[in-house]
Amino acid sequence: MAKVLLVARRELRAFFSTWMGYIIAAAALFIEGLLFNAYAVGSSPKLSAEVLSDYFYFASGIAMVAGIFLAMRLIAEEKQNGTLVLFYTSPISERQLIYGKFLSVFAFLVVIQALSLYLPALIFINGKISFGHLASGYLALILIGAAAAAISLFASAISPNQLVAGVTGTLFLVTFLVLWMVADIVEAPFKEIFGYLAIHNRHFPPFSQGIVHTRDLVYYGSVIVFFLECSVRVLEARRWRG
Repeated sequence: MAKVLLVARRELRAFFSTWMGYIIAAAALFIEGLLFNAYAVGSSPKLSAEVLSDYFYFASGIAMVAGIFLAMRLIAEEKQNGTLVLFYTSPISERQLIYGKFLSVFAFLVVIQALSLYLPALIFINGKISFGHLASGYLALILIGAAAAAISLFASAISPNQLVAGVTGTLFLVTFLVLWMVADIVEAPFKEIFGYLAIHNRHFPPFSQGIVHTRDLVYYGSVIVFFLECSVRVLEARRWRG
């Protein structure tokens, strides 16, 4: 665990010491602010709970994009710079490296979401919302952002550079997003399988309405662990190939 935290601290420092982390955070907060005012609040009267649900719905897309951009460089950049070879001579295992890098992105996503708390807090000016609803929505934003980051990290592990990693991670994520559309046109049992695998349409909405289901927590946790373990296998295969 100590080595995982060591890697996480190193990568987290990189986010705060370079322009990339600040630009991603600033862009995410700026776009969330625009969407909150344009679509969540809007021009027609709404209940406070509806405003909050709409905010979480639109913010989920920003969380996924931020996860993709934050994680796409983690392994691909090491390949480009030729520093990945140094890892193979270090006492850190593939799993410790992958989970440490993922933990840094997870922590940065939490920071971004914490900075955006002022947006739903504005609802308190003229309305009232449940803190349970607020907590469940932010839990969902962190989970779906982390799932996107795990997918992007896997793309980074199999790609030769950051650009390819970003494109590949986006394609993987879009595939998971549109699976609910595929579920509507296929027969059982694939209908249920594709519907369950869809990353947003079935699993995110309950959180945005203040409802936390164990099955949805298990789903996002499973996606994260699956893609992290796939990334570990890619690095292990690379080590054996030399």
